[in-house]
Amino acid sequence: MRGVNRVVLIGNLGKDPDLQYLEGNIAVAKFPLATTETYKDKSGTLVSQTEWHTVVLWRGLAELAQKYLHKGSLVFIEGRIRTRNWEDKDKNRRFSTEIIGDNLVMLDKRKEQSDNLPHIDTPAVESTSFPDINFDGSVPGSITKDDLPF
Repeated sequence: MRGVNRVVLIGNLGKDPDLQYLEGNIAVAKFPLATTETYKDKSGTLVSQTEWHTVVLWRGLAELAQKYLHKGSLVFIEGRIRTRNWEDKDKNRRFSTEIIGDNLVMLDKRKEQSDNLPHIDTPAVESTSFPDINFDGSVPGSITKDDLPF
């Protein structure tokens, strides 16, 4: 039987993405992501529990994250869990569990244009009028199925 390794997270960046380029000019970005769950305990007190995840993005997603994300940004990340291990300089075995992001959606609301940014003129959108439609889906004064020869 095949296994499934999928992770879906919605959280806030703990710091700005750290972008590096590997051999072959391959971009990789890494940042901490905080997810917080809130629940009421037995006494009715509201309790918040925060988990920290290390998110790794590759290539275009890495460059996108570095360009548009910053500490505090709210994001949706979909990906998979990867655990790496290695020996440090003191011969201790070390482990790191990371979320390898395959999909990123920025959830922050767009900021209003500030006065110090250049204004970009956009062409006006022409309004289009749509015909009235009857409850049966027909357009008044149009051809009906009774008018068709077949």
